[in-house]
Amino acid sequence: MKQITKLLAGAAVATMVSFGAHAQEVTLTVHHFLGPKAPAQSKMIEPWAKKIEEESNGRIKFEIFPSMSLGGNPPELYRQVRDGVADIVWTLPGYTPGVFPRLEVFELPGVHLGDARATNLAMWDLRDEYAEDLKDIHPLAVHVHAGQAIHLTSKEVRTVDDVKGLKLRTPTRTGSWVIESWGAEPVGMPVPALPQAMSLGVVDGGLVPFEVVPPLKLAELISYSVEGEGVNSRFGTSTFLFAMNKDRYESLPDDLKEIIDRNSGRDFAAEIGDVFNDVEEVGKRMVNEGKGQVVQITAAEKATFDDASASVVDRWIEEANSNGIDGAKLVEDAKAAVQSHTK
Repeated sequence: MKQITKLLAGAAVATMVSFGAHAQEVTLTVHHFLGPKAPAQSKMIEPWAKKIEEESNGRIKFEIFPSMSLGGNPPELYRQVRDGVADIVWTLPGYTPGVFPRLEVFELPGVHLGDARATNLAMWDLRDEYAEDLKDIHPLAVHVHAGQAIHLTSKEVRTVDDVKGLKLRTPTRTGSWVIESWGAEPVGMPVPALPQAMSLGVVDGGLVPFEVVPPLKLAELISYSVEGEGVNSRFGTSTFLFAMNKDRYESLPDDLKEIIDRNSGRDFAAEIGDVFNDVEEVGKRMVNEGKGQVVQITAAEKATFDDASASVVDRWIEEANSNGIDGAKLVEDAKAAVQSHTK
């Protein structure tokens, strides 16, 4: 009888161990550079995390750390996720130049046409063409915002001649090339530093979407925000990376990996595009209701900027070719993919 009791007790323990392993709970840290009220957190990261927590019945939990509250500065975010300092980060590939040479193609003049959803779907279509750039992390999404407008503290500009000599903030080297092609001076800095730089006169303005106007309180500093009309209304865009540490992802049970995969595909890319398209109107309204105004330049005026920056594409292709990448094909494929999703 004692032997049977031992066997039953052992079986019960084994069952509990087995159940415990199956019900493994995981807490994942998410680190990014904007504040907790920024659309990136409130409208993208938080809903994504909540959905996964619900689908996993609470077995996956997230701790979100905005405003670089885990330490470091924005250009360190990619290394943090690659090295496991954070489980997940949201960042700009452009903060680490040279690491993502293929993904840069979506930032080039004439590729992004002002619709974040269209460009995000194009990025999804071409994911195999830039997969080499992401080999050291597990990508959850690559995406863009709606595109750069030119935000200025005092001077109204309508043609490329009007920006010559101005100091303009940019987050990426491709953005620097564009600003240089206009005859202006690029000043590289992460976007959280822009308000102080504008208020102190370090820059005359910056290339950012309207999306960051509310969280950074830029409406208090902007006199003019400049964009074009209709399709191709913006001055390029920035690419973003939502990524997970590769080893951390691989350590998850298969069923939890499947939940993350299910929420990290084409539909998620489209949803992110809708988020970043929609929040532009809020930023525009704040500029117009503040001390500034949104200026829409004509197609002919916008063309003066586009004509000047066309050389940037040739420069990028030449560099890509020198690194063993078929730059011309990548540009052609990216333009065609974006156009195919643009209404």
